[in-house]
Amino acid sequence: MDLATAAQVSEAVAEKMLQYRRDKSGWKICREGNGVSVSWRPSVEFPGNLYKGEGIVNGTPEQVWDCVKPLAGTLRAQWDENVNSFEIIESLTDTLLFSRTTTPSAVMKLISPRDFVDLILVRTYEDGTISSNAANVEHPSCPPNPAYVRGFNHPCGCFCEPLPGEPNKTSLVTFFQTDLSGYLPQSVVDSFFQIRGWLLSTAAGTAPGRS
Repeated sequence: MDLATAAQVSEAVAEKMLQYRRDKSGWKICREGNGVSVSWRPSVEFPGNLYKGEGIVNGTPEQVWDCVKPLAGTLRAQWDENVNSFEIIESLTDTLLFSRTTTPSAVMKLISPRDFVDLILVRTYEDGTISSNAANVEHPSCPPNPAYVRGFNHPCGCFCEPLPGEPNKTSLVTFFQTDLSGYLPQSVVDSFFQIRGWLLSTAAGTAPGRS
């Protein structure tokens, strides 16, 4: 995929993410407490669900972004137990790249290790919001690996949004809709993603390197 095509694809994903953020309809809360909530609604991208995690985190958007950005060599790889590694396959620009993520087995090994290949765009908005915008792609240098089941992320990412009047707090909103592939009971998949959304919305506040 050349730069022009990648830019076009990633911008379309970013626009979808903005639509998810603005559209308040149809969400059903599946987990909440301590100022954090996880909601879901049917995905229009695949026969699964779109999940949204929301929470208020101590720190500026830049500090929170440093904790949650899904890139190699960042704090995210240190605190996120659901990730084994992030690998940058190819950087097209400073804010547009191809990435491979590997995950360990989960849910008492009912979910075997997965890997995901995504195109990721990082956007910064005029109000100070920082967002990641990602979706699955194929890349010639990263074919399927027999050690992993290849999963597929449909448009997903997060928003680190400043809170008016609260310069040291950030609204963290995550969206994810992932096809794990394989033969998994839907109840196992739903439970995993509900917990996943909860952790992403809370863990950034206690991630290594935070002060």
